[in-house]
Amino acid sequence: MHRHHALSATIALLVLAGASAATAASIDARIDQALAGPHRSAENSARDAYRHPKQTLAFFGLKPGMSVLEITPGGGWYTEVLAPALKGNGTLTAALVDPSTLASEGARNYYTRNNQKYRDKLAADAANYGEVKVVEISQSEPKFAPEGSYDLVLTFRNVHNWTGAKADGAMFKGFFAALKPGGTLGVVEHRAKAGATMEESFKSGYLPTDYVVKLATDAGFKLDAQSEVNANPKDTKDYPGGVWTLPPSLGEKDKDKEKYLAIGESDRMTLRFVKPAK
Repeated sequence: MHRHHALSATIALLVLAGASAATAASIDARIDQALAGPHRSAENSARDAYRHPKQTLAFFGLKPGMSVLEITPGGGWYTEVLAPALKGNGTLTAALVDPSTLASEGARNYYTRNNQKYRDKLAADAANYGEVKVVEISQSEPKFAPEGSYDLVLTFRNVHNWTGAKADGAMFKGFFAALKPGGTLGVVEHRAKAGATMEESFKSGYLPTDYVVKLATDAGFKLDAQSEVNANPKDTKDYPGGVWTLPPSLGEKDKDKEKYLAIGESDRMTLRFVKPAK
């Protein structure tokens, strides 16, 4: 009798392991297909070498069927991968900054233009983006409705913008509220050199890892793991225009362009946080 129970338990474990492996293979194949898709420009595909989307999304635990929230997706670089990978088997919601919540006219105009570009991108390719939902939020009081409804919240190279707007603490609290208990927050951010002050970081666009970890843990998250998948040891972090000197921005334009192209994109922290289960 005991042997029978032990055998049944072993079989059950093997079935679960097989299902887990099949799920991983399924999302891997979907990501591969998205990365190779004709909807991506050659310029965006070239950034894969620096942004490591497949390994990064695996580290964050992306799986079929997940409810995913992408925060301020910019031009939609990661949306190009996430939307096709989740289409028909999961949901993707993109959170844009609501321009009406901003005090500066310049900022309002910037986000109005860029939000429309993002919406136009989605509208122009229903085959890939037809299921993407879009919401607009206030950075200072972000509310993602309904609360506790997302499996995974993702943000790529955005935290320094919220720090500059004095909204980073509020944003992380918003992520915590948005996630289901046991849900995951994935953060990729430009990483400051050791010993950099917050003033130096603010000017350069790089942030200290400890600062970002504290933002998350103060909001209630637990740091689950860190990855070096987006590290770049060539990045010296001492450029005239800060992180925007490097590609893809190339803020110095043609000045020393080949030098900055040889360095590549910034050195980045890749952090996985978990909202404790109740």
